[in-house]
Amino acid sequence: MNRSRPFLVLWTLAVVASVAAFVLHLGLRGRIFKLGYEMGKERSEQARLREARRVLELEVASFQNPQRVEVIAKTLLGMQPPTPDRIIPMRSIENDQAARPGREGEAGAPQHEASSQQ
Repeated sequence: MNRSRPFLVLWTLAVVASVAAFVLHLGLRGRIFKLGYEMGKERSEQARLREARRVLELEVASFQNPQRVEVIAKTLLGMQPPTPDRIIPMRSIENDQAARPGREGEAGAPQHEASSQQ
C-alpha cells in the first residue's frame, strides 16, 4: 500500500492538471469565438463607414460644381436671383480709407471711435 500511495498522488495531480488544461483550453476557445464575433461586427461597421464616407465625398464633389449648387438652390430651396432693388452696393475698405486721408495713425490701420474721443 505504501508503494501505491505516491502513484495515487501523482495520478491525481496528472488528472487535475489535465482537467485544468482542458478548462483553460475551453476558456481560451470561447474568448477566440467572442473576439471573432466582435471583429466581424467592427469590420461591418468599418465597411458601413467607408460607404458613408464615399457617399459624402461624392456629395462634396457635386457641391463644388456651381451649376449643381444653382440647380439645388432653385429647385429644392426655391431661390431666385435677386432683383436689382434687393442688391445693396458695399464700399471696399481701400476706397473707404482713401476717402479719409486726414486721419491720424498708420495708413491702412482701422481707427476706433473710442481712440478718437480721447
